[in-house]
Amino acid sequence: MNSIIFLEKIERSYMKKQFILTFVLFVLLSISSYSQTRGFGLGIIVGEPTGLSAKYWLSSQNALDFGLGYSFVKKGRLHFHMDYLFHHQNVFQAEENFALYYGPGFRLKTVEGDDARLAFRFGVGIVWLPRNAPIDVFVEIAPILDIIPATTFGVNAGLGLRFFFN
Repeated sequence: MNSIIFLEKIERSYMKKQFILTFVLFVLLSISSYSQTRGFGLGIIVGEPTGLSAKYWLSSQNALDFGLGYSFVKKGRLHFHMDYLFHHQNVFQAEENFALYYGPGFRLKTVEGDDARLAFRFGVGIVWLPRNAPIDVFVEIAPILDIIPATTFGVNAGLGLRFFFN
């Protein structure tokens, strides 16, 4: 019985090291992708999953959104997603700068003791872009359709904050 517990501890340690290495590589690759139009943002997202969030602006209305996180609800699940987002600035009649965004993407999820999963996702959210601060604050929801290894439906949702390097 003790050897099983010992092996489980080693496996958990390996998963943590794998997560940290993936996190460092993601940050290094993301920072090298600096956008000249609106900048590159890096921050956190809390929800399902919880982890890093990055945004790379392609124009004033389009961006690539990246997420790298870990599921604390269902252990052993490392999640990576990328979405192509469309932003609409004047949807809300407010003095602050809010935008509605949406767009298609994909998700790759590893599952401990099971096959990795590939899915289509469609993110929808609201982002607050403060006028005199290099940050954005967002809330989003993304329906997900797993296509590999089996077809299942799910939802991701989160609240996040990113700092932009201009």
